[in-house]
Amino acid sequence: MTSPPDGNPQRADDDLTARSRTVTTRIEPEPEDPVGEVPPESLVTDVELRPDPPRAAGPVPRAVRASASWSWRFIVIVAAAALLVYFAVQLKTVVVPVMVAALVAALLLPVVRFLSDRLRFPQALASLTAMVAALAVAGGLITLAGASIATGMGQLGAKAFDGFHEALRWLSEGPLGLDEDQINAWVDQLGSQLSSNADKILSGALSVTSSVGHVAAGALIALFCLFFFLKDGRGIWMWVVGLFPRNARERVDGAALRSWGSLASYTRTQIMVAFVDALGIGIGAAILGVPLALPLAVLVFLGSFIPIVGAILTGAIAVLVALVDQGFGTALVMLAIVLGVQQAESNLLQPMLMSRALSLHPVGVLLAVATGTLVGGIVGALFAVPIVAVVNTALNYLHGRDPLPPSRREVVAEMTRRWRVTRGSA
Repeated sequence: MTSPPDGNPQRADDDLTARSRTVTTRIEPEPEDPVGEVPPESLVTDVELRPDPPRAAGPVPRAVRASASWSWRFIVIVAAAALLVYFAVQLKTVVVPVMVAALVAALLLPVVRFLSDRLRFPQALASLTAMVAALAVAGGLITLAGASIATGMGQLGAKAFDGFHEALRWLSEGPLGLDEDQINAWVDQLGSQLSSNADKILSGALSVTSSVGHVAAGALIALFCLFFFLKDGRGIWMWVVGLFPRNARERVDGAALRSWGSLASYTRTQIMVAFVDALGIGIGAAILGVPLALPLAVLVFLGSFIPIVGAILTGAIAVLVALVDQGFGTALVMLAIVLGVQQAESNLLQPMLMSRALSLHPVGVLLAVATGTLVGGIVGALFAVPIVAVVNTALNYLHGRDPLPPSRREVVAEMTRRWRVTRGSA
């Protein structure tokens, strides 16, 4: 070992160590937890497993939203209509005469306009004159039919008695070969049933009397309303229009005027249908030689204004008269004529004429009559078609489809202007 120049061996060793020193870094591995050893409590963390949050629902399709919106509105409209029908049924003693007055007023209003505009009648006098003329025509037809039937009732009564005995003889001597004693027993049983049920018959007569009282009250209401509908119907309606918002009054008034025209068309068409019905049955009765053909035709004409029951009743009278006067064969032919005319009228003629006059499809007319019959019986069948026609016309106008030709629109506008000027100066 060489010593440094100064001769100090310790210093030489230190210098050598400094020159040869290397810096090393000791990397020790992290201690691993023994298998199965529980880590300290401070290092334990509770982990809660939670389900993924639900994703937000996508937007409702536009078609579904529109369908739901229309559905609840439709439900509200149906509920309101059902409530209106319910109250109308409860107040039928008042509602039905008012509606009858509206139908007759739609028919007579042109007559009132002619009397007031051309003949310079005062409005009240023109209305009263039209009412009296209509009542005279209806009363004359009823009187003609009643007088003719009353005149022939004696002869028909005798023939009916003979026909009854002839029917009994046919039951015993004809192809059925029934025992005469059994037939007499049936006749006696029928008489005993009638005598034992006299109290029920009396109560039925009293109920009929009550119904007649309601009919008389309804007739008075109808006549009263008819007079004022003819005299000042426009003023009454303008008061109703005034209940609507100002910006809607013109459209409401236009829809009502066009609906009133549809109502008048319905009344005229119904008269034409009744005339064809009466003409067909009357001609058939005359060809067969059935007595009282003219009064029977008048009865059919008047009964045609009463749906269902009117046609059945007047047709049955015609068949019974043929049976009593000329026997079973002629009665069968008369029945075929009545059924043929009525079926052609109800299934062909009336739907076609009504569809042209009211812009309704024949299927719509048939469905309206069927629905009205189910809902309101005879009264429902009577007013079903005019109500549907009025609603259809009003909706078409409100949706921009004016049913009136341009010339008629100018006439309606001029009538409205003249009425407003007259009311303003009054």
